[in-house]
Amino acid sequence: MSSFEDIRPFYDTEVNGAIREIIDHPMLKAMMNFTFPGVADDYWKDLMLHCHSIRDFQINFIYPGIQKVLEKSSEGLTTSGFEKLEKNCSYLFISNHRDIILDTSLLNSCLFEHGLTMTTSAIGDNLVKKPFLRTLSRITRNFMIKRGLQSRELLESSKNVAAYIRHSLIRENRSVWIAQREGRTKDGNDVTHRGVLKMLSMATENDETAIEYFKKINVVPVSISYEYDPTDVLKMPELLAKANSEIYVKGENEDFLTLLNGIIGQKKRIHIHIGEILTPDIDLISKTEPVPSKQLQLLADLLDRHILAGYKLWPTNYIAHDLLYEDAEYADKYTADEKTLFEKRFRKGVDLNNPTAVKSFLAMYANPVNNQKRVLEELKN
Repeated sequence: MSSFEDIRPFYDTEVNGAIREIIDHPMLKAMMNFTFPGVADDYWKDLMLHCHSIRDFQINFIYPGIQKVLEKSSEGLTTSGFEKLEKNCSYLFISNHRDIILDTSLLNSCLFEHGLTMTTSAIGDNLVKKPFLRTLSRITRNFMIKRGLQSRELLESSKNVAAYIRHSLIRENRSVWIAQREGRTKDGNDVTHRGVLKMLSMATENDETAIEYFKKINVVPVSISYEYDPTDVLKMPELLAKANSEIYVKGENEDFLTLLNGIIGQKKRIHIHIGEILTPDIDLISKTEPVPSKQLQLLADLLDRHILAGYKLWPTNYIAHDLLYEDAEYADKYTADEKTLFEKRFRKGVDLNNPTAVKSFLAMYANPVNNQKRVLEELKN
């Protein structure tokens, strides 16, 4: 594991020492006061100082914290497809990505509730530059993806991350979560970037081909959908820059503000869908397409179909679609009250005198409707 030292989560033997380093940090106090309201700090500190494994920390502190987040900022979490997963089996969960922290935290909460092993999860090191956040991410079994590297360094880093993922899946029998693309989807178009698959394939060994490796590791598509994106307004500056063909530069604390708003912002209903284990489909690709680059593209297309087909569409998606196209195609999918609530949020967060802003905000919610419709029509034919 020495080659993974700068990207790996903590070992269980390191957890208690790491906790002792952050036990008096004001951000940890704020988190625990939120998780255990009305309880003296000595209570949770004593519990935490007796914690000696990542699993203990996740179950006793992160899981109740996520339940409190759901209670305070949502109308509940529903799931589908978890019955397909087996205990004591590792999976590579490839997921659409909407929220920095919640996507993986909610998935792991659901895995725990279903008696399944929680994942080790990818996180960009740009999101955990502050020492406290880096320590917290390692205590919650995240591994680092290094950002902003030059080409040669990027290649070596990608190989190392790929090797770590293989190590987790095959040697440790530990499931892994990774997003289908670098960074969160901001425009509602969930698309698997082939570069992610190419990076994963760098872990092949001996004479193993990429497609043979993907057949071994139980690839599972995951679809996560929020009725309200708690960071929708925060995504607007980047969307507008993109629409105007401008280079977008993040503000100094933008990632942290996005992370915080994702946790405390209103989400209403949330759904996580576990798709089919793709091994049979990957096997078919290996038998029908001999060109390796085309195999990866077919795998990316396969993931897209499953992620989009499994995406739960909410009234907000249909309302935005009808507003964007100025029709009532999906009027039967929402109530007048739901439309009024969405329009109120829309007017509050968007400059209505800026047509590009209006279109970008609505498209963020409407694009999943178009994408799922296209995919379902393709599956029929």
